[in-house]
Amino acid sequence: MSLVTQAIRESASEIYHGDAICQEKSKTLLTEMGLPNGLLPLEDIVECGYVKDTGFVWLIQKKEKKHKFEKIGKLTSYATEVTAVIEKFKIKKLTGVKSKELLMWITLSEITVDNPCTGKINFKATSGLYRTFPVSAFQLDDVKKDVGGVSVTKDAKEVEEGAQVKEV
Repeated sequence: MSLVTQAIRESASEIYHGDAICQEKSKTLLTEMGLPNGLLPLEDIVECGYVKDTGFVWLIQKKEKKHKFEKIGKLTSYATEVTAVIEKFKIKKLTGVKSKELLMWITLSEITVDNPCTGKINFKATSGLYRTFPVSAFQLDDVKKDVGGVSVTKDAKEVEEGAQVKEV
């Protein structure tokens, strides 16, 4: 069952349809919040939205995706629907993201970047377990921009033809 209801869509500050625009907007939002732009390496995104008043954000992709973060050797699974509440240096109430630890998939619930910046990012599971990694392991290398003392990048992709955009 989807966490993104019609009421949430109606209260959204921004809703976008189409992979290219959703890729760009999700990376931009992560960067604006002081988070690395490679945290959500989703593919074939159908819809993304953001409710500015509450910080609620969602991304819906066509199918589940598994991604290996090569710099740290971690396999992560992203469901077709990923939701969270985002604020400066923090993602909380995260749904749809799991990380493989040994032989088990662990559901992630929170991601935080140290403030003031130490170059570390912390991942917390619903079970209370947590791991810390370098922020650089989740950063994409495109056009560089400095945010919160950390050098981050902004993905500059063309907007897909026919992409629908709603801004309120």
